Amino acid sequence: MKTTPAKFTREVRQEISKITWPTRKETVITSFMVFVFVFICAVFFLVIDQVISHALKLILGVGL
Repeated sequence: MKTTPAKFTREVRQEISKITWPTRKETVITSFMVFVFVFICAVFFLVIDQVISHALKLILGVGL
């Protein structure tokens, strides 16, 4: 069954009207949470990288 362009447009508008957009406060809070999580992950991977680097230097005897 084919859909006419007019029917398709009506259905799209109906679906768009069902969308609930986040408030400004929700957007700010979730953005802040993302930045905090990224910072925590960056620090975690920095520490892990340093530990592995130090362990490899001890094992291989490089850079002593």
